[in-house]
Amino acid sequence: MPVSLLWAVDVYGRVFSLSTGGQQWEHCCDAVLEFKRLTAVQQCCWGIACDHHIYLNVHASDVPIRYQEEAYENQRWNPVDNFSDRLLPSDRWQWSDITGLEHKPLDGFLLPSTNWEWEGDWYIDENFGGEPTEKGGWTYAIDFPATYTIDKKWNSCVRRRRWIRYRRYKATDTWAKVGPLPDPFNDISCGGWEISEEPRGRLSLWAVSLQGKVWFRGGIHHHTPEGMSWEEVSLPGEVVQISCGPGDLVWAVLWEGQLIVREGITRDCPQGSSWVVVDSPNPEVGTIHVAVGVSVVWAVTKDNKVWFRRGINSHNPCGSGWIGMVGEMVMISVGLNDQVRSGSREDRAVYFRQGVTSTELSGKAWKAVSVPRDGDIRPNSSTSTSKADPQRAVHEVGASVSSPPSVHLSNDPEAPKPRIPKVTSDSFISEMLSDRETKRDGAAATSIPEEEVTPGDAEAKSPPPALVLSPSQSGGPGDPQWSTVDLEEAQTHLAVGPAAGRGDSSDTCSLSSVVTCMLGLEGLYGPDDHPLWAWVSGGGCAVDCHTQLNCLPPSSNSPPPPPPPLPLSPPPGQSVWVKKGTMQWWRDWKPHKWVDVRFALEQFSGPEGHKDGIVFLYYNFNEEKKYLHAFINEVTILVPVLNDSKHTFAIYTAERTKQRWPIKLAAATEMEMHDWLALLSVSCCDSRGIQGPPSKQAIWSITCKGDIFVSEPWPSLEAYLCVCVCRFWRQVGGHLRLVECNSVGVVWGLGYDHTAWVYTGGKGEHSIQFDPECTDNIFTQTDVKSVYIYENQRWNPVTGYTSRGLPTDRYMWSDATGLHECTKASTKPPSPHWTWVTEWAVDYGVSGGTDREGWQYAADFPTSYHGYKTLKDFVRRRRWARKCKLTTTGPWQEVPPIPLSDVTILPCGDQSVVEQIPLWAISNKGDVLCRLGVTLLTPAGTSWLHVGTDQPFKSISIGGASQVWAIARDGSAFYRGSVSTQNPAGDCWYHIPSPARQKLKQVSVGRTSVYTVDENGNLWYRQGLTPSYPQGSSWEHISNNVRKVSVGPLDQVWIIADKVQGSHSLSCGTVCHRLGVQPMEPKGQAWDYGIGGGWDHITVRGNNIEAPRVRMPSLTDALRPPSTLAALTFEP
Repeated sequence: MPVSLLWAVDVYGRVFSLSTGGQQWEHCCDAVLEFKRLTAVQQCCWGIACDHHIYLNVHASDVPIRYQEEAYENQRWNPVDNFSDRLLPSDRWQWSDITGLEHKPLDGFLLPSTNWEWEGDWYIDENFGGEPTEKGGWTYAIDFPATYTIDKKWNSCVRRRRWIRYRRYKATDTWAKVGPLPDPFNDISCGGWEISEEPRGRLSLWAVSLQGKVWFRGGIHHHTPEGMSWEEVSLPGEVVQISCGPGDLVWAVLWEGQLIVREGITRDCPQGSSWVVVDSPNPEVGTIHVAVGVSVVWAVTKDNKVWFRRGINSHNPCGSGWIGMVGEMVMISVGLNDQVRSGSREDRAVYFRQGVTSTELSGKAWKAVSVPRDGDIRPNSSTSTSKADPQRAVHEVGASVSSPPSVHLSNDPEAPKPRIPKVTSDSFISEMLSDRETKRDGAAATSIPEEEVTPGDAEAKSPPPALVLSPSQSGGPGDPQWSTVDLEEAQTHLAVGPAAGRGDSSDTCSLSSVVTCMLGLEGLYGPDDHPLWAWVSGGGCAVDCHTQLNCLPPSSNSPPPPPPPLPLSPPPGQSVWVKKGTMQWWRDWKPHKWVDVRFALEQFSGPEGHKDGIVFLYYNFNEEKKYLHAFINEVTILVPVLNDSKHTFAIYTAERTKQRWPIKLAAATEMEMHDWLALLSVSCCDSRGIQGPPSKQAIWSITCKGDIFVSEPWPSLEAYLCVCVCRFWRQVGGHLRLVECNSVGVVWGLGYDHTAWVYTGGKGEHSIQFDPECTDNIFTQTDVKSVYIYENQRWNPVTGYTSRGLPTDRYMWSDATGLHECTKASTKPPSPHWTWVTEWAVDYGVSGGTDREGWQYAADFPTSYHGYKTLKDFVRRRRWARKCKLTTTGPWQEVPPIPLSDVTILPCGDQSVVEQIPLWAISNKGDVLCRLGVTLLTPAGTSWLHVGTDQPFKSISIGGASQVWAIARDGSAFYRGSVSTQNPAGDCWYHIPSPARQKLKQVSVGRTSVYTVDENGNLWYRQGLTPSYPQGSSWEHISNNVRKVSVGPLDQVWIIADKVQGSHSLSCGTVCHRLGVQPMEPKGQAWDYGIGGGWDHITVRGNNIEAPRVRMPSLTDALRPPSTLAALTFEP
């Protein structure tokens, strides 16, 4: 998980931040003024200073914040002046926006504030729809408005061209003033980035003025971090505090102590439509503070009691009742993953709520974040003691105690009680300062009342006795000093009378007992500088229930690790051994069905230690006992198969790969399936003598499920007669969408959630069960992907669009093809390993655009869809998305913090361990990046260098002689000039015309070859590449039905192909290898197919093993065995 920040303000108004990977509070020295409030998200932090103005601190990133300003110059032809700026009175402005309705002269563009700066001057965009225009960038049309083309025709009466200028946000990592303000503010809250269907990067900012008014800041997103304008929100009363969650939850506290909830927050109306009043947890004691998350609401009343709101969800933002929680706090902050931080009433410390999970949102215990501020550590003896024993630097409240010596509970009402200062919302800062001398005498005592619950029937109950912990009488020198704790506030239960009659009931919740221990921080702080915190914001702090923070000790209540699996390896000293089991087999012949079979693996060792084996499958057919067998050294791959009801895997051999018909087996349990896969995988590796992690020259591939496989090359791999189906693939742990490598062993991967990962050198996934040392370099890996379904409707003259279609129509809830029914209730995550993390929501990011409700229209099913309705559109559809999350392990470490959509590494030969390796990438926003500091010792690199572009990109590749080619999102190709070791980012982009009427989507560059794939699945080769003219001259079509291409360091060409003929049907997602690629024949001659289908990505950019020099036979050579070569023509 990437490093994120927890922000806090002390009682003197100084701002501090604590990193999730750090061990001390860092002071923000650039904060000139004292601050009162903070609200943080991952990319920035907002604050209110003592002058009641709002300040913004945007975190610096390797990708700058740039905004593209554009204006169109319009001209009309006349017989006297030719094309000129003399337009008709009915024409658009000479300088306008794209619609022509708004006047936009170039000198009328101003910077939004002093926090921005211009990158350069205005320049003409000479790219139009992926095609280069003539010099000058003009596009022509018959009239305004009309369809524009790059070709000037006899009837072209008007023309226009686009001017572009970029502005850059420069006020990063500093507090920049945001103004002007409509009123002085005293509270602020930021969130809303997870509002359903909200565009990525959009934020909502809510503020409360000194007059009790609420204001909403609109237009905040990645390109405009300051926002655009303020809008006042109507209220039922005066507000004193407000809280906005990541989603559509917004709660506020009224001056009278009641709470109000904002309803109607949507993508098109982020400020909501109305308020609903919710009573305080205790009507007699009003609320002073509220904090909301994704699906939680916490509140603090005037007596500093903490309350949790149950029943919160997207359909019921008001919840159903209050639950009293342990602790006395002055404020609470809810961050990412609904994790909770708070400021304590007694010791003014920042507390973290442990045990908050998706199933237990209220958590289990409070733990103090007790770390020093920078400059607070004093060089004395107790400092080392506190560092050596982090348990002494933590208050633990609400956790059960199992080991402290001689700790006993006492009900003695005469027990001595420490002074407990009373703090209200109006005077708690002054109380913090005035109470310091008293606190030093009894700083060990902390008053945290047990969790209180207001019963729904409001019956009178006898008050419980006070809970007192007496100090230990026999603790040793190393034991923590336990103090007497008097819960004077816990002797009475609050009774809610009116709430019971309204049904706003509370439930009983007793989570745990109360324990308090001495801090032992005398060495961390001097007698007068113990940190006293006034405010904390964890909105940008990314932790979850499994994260172990450096500022907190390991939990003593964590479950013990699971026992190691039983070894499956054969007993030592045996040369032959057999493992048997029962499974189900998908029968080869019709009718295909699952058949109960007995399965056996017989493995034997030769006299020289060589291992081999045979797989037997015994079944009955027509009351006869029969069997199938496969030699272990003939198995080419073992693949887990998705199946809703069975735990299935497939065994491929070379012959069955040609037929596209593997041996499919189903185990009784998932554990049994993985045990068999692990055993068979290790047996296959032993029979081939493959040990350890993948080699530097290995070929990496990824299936449609995200499973990672590698194959070791051999010297004859690129020989003409090489048979690709004979290759052996073994699985590597982890889950990725894309992987790239080079010949020195640097491997990067990208997940479905655009997270970047770097390979750590660990072994294969199935080796862990047999070799304990294989756990080295294995880390936890997570991935998030979206599952899509489509809602389809047809128009009829009576009811309009409805879900009642024609009998020949597709399912009204279906997949993208319309052939399979997929409803919200029946659609499941990709496998049992995935869990849902969001609800179903309309997806507006569909190709072709949508209307305001997410619909796309067409004349009929299936056809091309568009985002607007016409008179000829009789059907429509919209896409629904739901995110799911996978947690697994593998030899991968995360490379934060920028999400990437593509990555490429220079295929290079042997080099020193400190020599830098060029690595380029594209962010998920389309920015081009160059990674610095990538070496053999530091494969993750050190930092990103942003490379400017005029438009967002989607694919990039670097090849021999540092040739960098890229594909823009509009399908146009670009070449980066002057890239070298001394100039790693190059100088400028050269626009390369795309193939006629085609939009490119992916590019791969080898030593001297450049291949691209267009959106229609055509594979193209760039001709005319020379050292003096690296852009080439033209495109040549090679094949069709191609999904991905990878060109190696020796110009090898491998692809993922669709519609490959098998023995039973066409196969999609097949690994294919181009044969006959030679220096004088760079395009090759034919295709040889390998493993498939179900493959989605392959890279051969690490294989630099030269093929042996052999005479290339002719394609018409009659002596060539037909079974060794498949000259595929990928026809539809």
